[in-house]
Formats: sequence, C-alpha cells, structure tokens
Amino acid sequence: MKTIRRLIYREVFVAVGAVSLAFLGLFYFFDVIDELSNIGKASPLNPQMPYELQHALLYVLLLVPVRWYELLPIAVLIGAVFVFARMAQGSEYTILRTSGLGPWRSLRMMLGLGVLFAAFTFALGDYLAPLSSKAAQLLKSQYLGQTKLGQTGAWLKEKQEQRQFAVNVSAMSEEGHLKGIRLFEFNDQGHLVNRIDAQTGHMSEGLWVLQQVEKLQMTGTTDAKALSHQTLATWEWPTSLRAERVSVALLRPDRMGTLDLWGYVQHLDDNGQNSQRYELEFWRKVFYPLSCLVMMVLALPFAYLHFRSDSITGYVFMGVMIGISFFLLNNVFGHIGRLNQWQPWLAAAAPSLIYSVVSLTAFGWLVLRR
Repeated sequence: MKTIRRLIYREVFVAVGAVSLAFLGLFYFFDVIDELSNIGKASPLNPQMPYELQHALLYVLLLVPVRWYELLPIAVLIGAVFVFARMAQGSEYTILRTSGLGPWRSLRMMLGLGVLFAAFTFALGDYLAPLSSKAAQLLKSQYLGQTKLGQTGAWLKEKQEQRQFAVNVSAMSEEGHLKGIRLFEFNDQGHLVNRIDAQTGHMSEGLWVLQQVEKLQMTGTTDAKALSHQTLATWEWPTSLRAERVSVALLRPDRMGTLDLWGYVQHLDDNGQNSQRYELEFWRKVFYPLSCLVMMVLALPFAYLHFRSDSITGYVFMGVMIGISFFLLNNVFGHIGRLNQWQPWLAAAAPSLIYSVVSLTAFGWLVLRR
C-alpha cells in the first residue's frame, strides 16, 4: 500500500505543480500588463527615480505567492482530476482496486494528501504571502511615494479616558511617515470637540507628531457652540496606536495573516467599530486551506468513471468548471453573509460544507453503482 500511495502522491504533486506554473505564468503576464500604466511615474520626493519596467517586473514577482495562494485549491482540483481521469482511462485505477485499494481506503489516502496541501496553503497564505505583499507595497511606495488604501485611506479608532478619537490616514510612506491625517476628537457624550488636519506626521513610542496642522476647536454649550481656529507647525497626540496597527489597516484584508486579522478584529471590537468584514476574512482564512480537502474529495469520483480517450478533456474541463463554481459560490456567500448579517464563520464555511456533501454523495453513488 505504501507503493500505491507514493505512486498516486507523486503523480498528483507533479500535475498540481504543472497546473500551478501554467496559472502563475498567465496571471504574471496579466499583472505586468496592469502595471504598465505606472511605468514612468515618480514620487514627488524623488522625481529622479521613476518607476521603471524592471521595478514593475519585480513588484509582480513579489505578488506571485499571493497569486499562488489564491489559485492553489483550484490547481489541486485540476491536477487531481487529470491524474484520476488518466488512470481511469488506462484502467490503471481498476488494477489498483483489484490490488486492494478499496473505496474507503482510497478516500482516506486522498484526505491525507489533501491535509498536506491544506497545510502548505495555510503556510503560504499566513506567512509567505503577507510578507511578500508587504515587500511589494514597500517597493512600489519607494518609487511612487506612498501606500494607499482606496480613495478614503485607513480609518482607526481609539478610546481614551473620557475621550474618543477617530483618525483617518490616507497614505503611508515606506519609512513609516504618515500623509493626509485627519483626527476627530469626541467627548464622553459623543460630541465633536476637536478636528485636526495634518499634512504629514510620524510615530514614536506612544506619540504621534503631526506637522503642518490645522486645528479646529469647538467650545461652549450644546446650544451655543464657538469655533476657534489654529495653525500649528507641529502637534503631538498621545496614543497607543502603533505603526504596525496602521500598516495592517492599510493592507487589504485578504492579504493579511490570520493573527493580524484576529488582532485587528479585537482592536475594532474594543473600540466599538464594525468588524464584520475583517471577521469574515478571518474565518475565510481559517477555512480556505480546508478547501484543498474538498478539492481532493471532488476529484476522487473521476477515478471511478469509464470513458474513451477522446472524452478525457471533457472530464477535465468539467473539473475546471466545478472548481470555478466553488470559488464563485465562496465569494457570493461572503457578500450575502455581509448583507444579511450572517455569522461570519457560517458564511465562510458554507461553500465547503455544501461541496463536501455533494462530492461525498457522488463518491458514494459511484462506489455503490460500480
């Protein structure tokens, strides 16, 4: 049985590696095309250092682990379907069955292989992909000047004694300097008392030092408010928000590590903010590697089919469409869960549970039928 396990594992590893290389090459080309619009641009601080083609190629190369993490489960499905379909076509799997490879033993074998792929997917998405994504952002900010998050920047909130603060950071440079800072201070009744706008700033231990500050202070009673305006060269804000927290907020949730997501969810909950989006991404990070198990179970029924050589491509194409439908359903459940206020873990786990039941049903039906 060890010989059979090594044979199947080797074939599946080779096929998954070939499919992954093909997908990564295709997406690398598409990502390079997307980056061509930035070539020739430069940071206002370093106009002599424009963003050139070699920088774009390196930037896209640093995003390869992110793409691999996104594509690995579907590559596992396509590679496994191809191996099992080819073995069924040549009656190799029939010979293995007569040699003692029963259906439940083969299922356990495939689940063991799926666990290996799931562990690799977790390590890739939780360690290598976030590090490479941060390195890619730092590289791009070195030549284009800053790291942005959409049009609105990153919003953070902090509670202090009898005061609350909401702060917006539009961008952060590779050295950790902040740009486009807006800070709103509220009293314990929730009334706005100060608004501070700063063009730049930097963080030190327990302190934000803001430069080129416009401060608007509101004084007086609720019925009669008075406004005072100040222009300051610098202004210091004592806070526990560190550079790591801001950099996490500037990252896309799907490119954050599991521990970073969990810590950021706790930060949002502690400050009374809506954490549903990040909580959903956390649970998707938890369940996403397990989709490799689902893919292996989905591929196993193809070993019990009988077909001619001219129809193998059709079955492989069927496997591709099943994998695509799984990821489409995964995204749809995420949006539906957010709209209907579902439990985040349920919205993240539902597609895997549905496809697991379908694949086990198909496997059981083929085993009983044949």
